[in-house]
Amino acid sequence: MNAPNQSGWKPTSPVAGTADGANTVTGNKALMLEEPLIFEIGNCETTGVDLPEPDLSSNRLGGFVRDAEIGLPGLSEPEAVRHYTRLSRQNYAIDLGLFPLGSCTMKHNPRVNEKVARMPGFADVHPLQPVDTVQGALGVINELAQWLCKLTGMPGVAMTPKAGAHGELCGILCIRAALEAKGDAREVILVPESAHGTNPATAAFAGYRVENIPATAEGRVDLAALKARLGPDVAGVMITNPNTCGLFERDMKAISDAVHAAGGYVYCDGANFNAIVGRVRPGDLGVDAMHINLHKTFSTPHGGGGPGSGPVVLSEALCPYGPLPFSEFHADGTLTLVEEETAGERHPHSFGRMSAFHGQMGMFTRALAYILSHGADGLRQVAGDAVLNANYILRSLEDALDAPFGASGPCMHEALFSDKGFAEGMTTLDLAKGLIDEGYHPMTMYFPLVVHGAMLIEPTETESKAGLDQFIAALRSLAERARAGDETLKAAPIHAPRRRLDETLAARKPVLTWSEPEVAPGEPSLSEQGGS
Repeated sequence: MNAPNQSGWKPTSPVAGTADGANTVTGNKALMLEEPLIFEIGNCETTGVDLPEPDLSSNRLGGFVRDAEIGLPGLSEPEAVRHYTRLSRQNYAIDLGLFPLGSCTMKHNPRVNEKVARMPGFADVHPLQPVDTVQGALGVINELAQWLCKLTGMPGVAMTPKAGAHGELCGILCIRAALEAKGDAREVILVPESAHGTNPATAAFAGYRVENIPATAEGRVDLAALKARLGPDVAGVMITNPNTCGLFERDMKAISDAVHAAGGYVYCDGANFNAIVGRVRPGDLGVDAMHINLHKTFSTPHGGGGPGSGPVVLSEALCPYGPLPFSEFHADGTLTLVEEETAGERHPHSFGRMSAFHGQMGMFTRALAYILSHGADGLRQVAGDAVLNANYILRSLEDALDAPFGASGPCMHEALFSDKGFAEGMTTLDLAKGLIDEGYHPMTMYFPLVVHGAMLIEPTETESKAGLDQFIAALRSLAERARAGDETLKAAPIHAPRRRLDETLAARKPVLTWSEPEVAPGEPSLSEQGGS
């Protein structure tokens, strides 16, 4: 039986107000409903359903029997449904509007991908099934691998890495294995300033010493500085291309040639592959290893910690050192997984495993569905539209916002702005919070670090011109307010369910558990009030 909760209701003191500062009695603003924590709605003494008392005279839990109440509030079914539905409405999602995060590629996920991933045989496949029962799944993985090799111009690919940083580690471990096979104990990985932040972290995790290579005034790798640093201690370079300034590294081939001549290898961070897919083959530029974020380039779900997939394409020089397992065709047309290193021609030089099983089946299925639905010409258009949209934003706003590399030529998939020209006291954070009031998730802020007050915006290829025009109008208005020193921007967001938080304090001293707030002497506690 769904019994109504008997907690009752009392007026709240809402934190958020309307534009003129007035509060509503409920805390609700129009149809954006205020929602307390679940502990503040229900109480631990009641339950929303009637259940028979359990017989606890005997159990098989040994010393693990709970000796105290679980402490969860009881809600009826409609109360529980409304609680979580209201919370879900406070999330921003790509299905609601443009998600302008730079270097994150938050684009529309075609529903056909989801439909295919949920087909029987894909959605319910188990990694411990006998190989002869998963031939279709292995076929999908193998076909996707062939596409990745073709799109990158690389002869081999490791499918097991689970995400971008995992793929970076895979590539660096391949480089380490190749050097160790030669008896070459190099210690240094060079990382340009314009690389992704995970690049130096990955190199350090793999045991290398990381040294930075400066950027030029136009935001690209300083080729002369790179060449000057190369030597017998340099194992390789980790370079992001297109880089985090949203620019293509024009000297990529020259960089690769110089690193190879010095005996090192070239790792390319392929997180931004969506800007060049179908147009540039990294293998032609001398890249030895590159991860591809399937959950970015090929529009599978991204963000919130997963799911992800980061296959790594490998050059001829590094293919023998790639991880296990990998798929192998037999004369009768069947596929198997090579699970162990063996002598002869069975991958004897592999550095080992990246993970227990072969990879993210859901990601593989979605990515292949995306690739096949687009075709080669469609993938080429993906890159073209992504670059077109980013340049449209860059050129539409360069008179309102400072574009530090606007004179460096067209950008690639993302446009970069700075806080230069803002009135004293106005910051990138103020503008970003203002975007929330305009109905947009903020762009990437303060990254890359080479630009002060950076604002990195990636519209992706899936946004229409009308959608971009609305976003540009909102951003232009906020930029004008920031330049004019409009102090009301400091109060943003005003219309959100919550006002501006002390994010630094929240990060340093997070409150991870709920406890009933202290009340003044003589005042009833929340539980005594019925949990309201």
